[in-house]
Amino acid sequence: MAQAMRPDPGHSLFATDGKPHPLQDTLVGVTLVMGVLAFVTAQFDNLHLLSSWSGLIGILTGAYGQFISVTTRERFLLILGLGASAFGFYLGMAHGGLFGGVIS
Repeated sequence: MAQAMRPDPGHSLFATDGKPHPLQDTLVGVTLVMGVLAFVTAQFDNLHLLSSWSGLIGILTGAYGQFISVTTRERFLLILGLGASAFGFYLGMAHGGLFGGVIS
């Protein structure tokens, strides 16, 4: 019995349905970059301003990206970025916060 074959949608990293998603791809990229930045800078106590702000931006862009995401790959990468952003944000807040030392 012959089985129905689906056309190969390609092996794109971001669009599994074969359609371009420029806004979602941009949000994924921003969330991942902010997540990596927040995660790395959270390891240093004196970089709490950078880690907390980049973590907050990563959390906000990742949350909006989850809201409008279309494919599973987008959601997967957004969750990775959100986790790294949240980790950096929380450690940045613990080390001094968003305005620690700037506003007296």
